[in-house]
Amino acid sequence: MLAARADRNTLVTALRERRLDQTLTTALPTLDPRDEQAVGPTGLAALDSRLGGGLPRGHLSEVIGPRSSGRTSLLLQAMAAATARGELVALVDALDMLDAASAAAAGVDLTRLLWVRGHVVINPGLCRDLNQRAMEQAVKALGLVLQAGNFGLVILDLGEAPHEALRRLPFTTWLRLQRMVEGRQTVCVLVGNEPMSRSAAGLSIKLQPSATADVNAAARFHGPLFDGLNLEARVARARVQLTDTTALPLATKVARHV
Repeated sequence: MLAARADRNTLVTALRERRLDQTLTTALPTLDPRDEQAVGPTGLAALDSRLGGGLPRGHLSEVIGPRSSGRTSLLLQAMAAATARGELVALVDALDMLDAASAAAAGVDLTRLLWVRGHVVINPGLCRDLNQRAMEQAVKALGLVLQAGNFGLVILDLGEAPHEALRRLPFTTWLRLQRMVEGRQTVCVLVGNEPMSRSAAGLSIKLQPSATADVNAAARFHGPLFDGLNLEARVARARVQLTDTTALPLATKVARHV
């Protein structure tokens, strides 16, 4: 009995020395907002404060919301912040919707961006099988990028993708991607209309127009010109099954370029 206890203590000590003694039920230490090895700041001070410094590295996280909810604005801000830190960014753009000029105007360093362009028919009609293959190719591209490593921020943008094509992706898809990103210094973000998958320590940021479901009521104008949107963000953390009870106000700003 004493020999068995000694062997167990030796194993526990070895695991602790290699930092392998934590499990999914072990409480993680509090994140230091200045520790970019643990989180990737989005560049939005109010949101980063609510997130504990930024988006968690080594986990799948989500940015979800309907059309005109600020998804693209948040996406570009996070990309700009990552490239400003000197990190490489990869965007798997399933519907090929990124406007490079808008990205540059938002501060994204395009020389540090890998843009993987896809093609999905938003109104599929008879293109169901074509859309399914396109979605599978986008997920496969994401996996290849994660395996390659060296990226500080990797994004799979599925916003506006057909609901049926998303639902046909097996749940094991997200588990496999989570295993790929675990232990890496990569922030991996899924972007879409609805929740897809959250890891044990990842999170979801749900965006919506401020104060009302009417998008037009949240629009902000400067004279005759559209100036941006007033939004709300709610954060859900999978580990503790907790959603913020208060909405975080955000505002987008139109990046005007010629």
